[in-house]
Amino acid sequence: MLDDPDLPPVPRAPRPAVIVACPDGPLLVRGDAEIRDDAGELVPRRRATVALCRCGASAIKPWCDGSHKATGFTTR
Repeated sequence: MLDDPDLPPVPRAPRPAVIVACPDGPLLVRGDAEIRDDAGELVPRRRATVALCRCGASAIKPWCDGSHKATGFTTR
């Protein structure tokens, strides 16, 4: 069933924020967590789970684009 645009949205329970550090890869962020840039501005999320770059080589920062594989980034 599609949502009726004339009705208010149905509230949902908050989802706890969970951050998972992938070995030699990005930080996966799930749940209700705000992501802000270096100026403190909110970075819009379009997905429930996002991957944040931590190698510094991504062309779409703060998001991961898989560059860590090409650069040989390791977390060890």
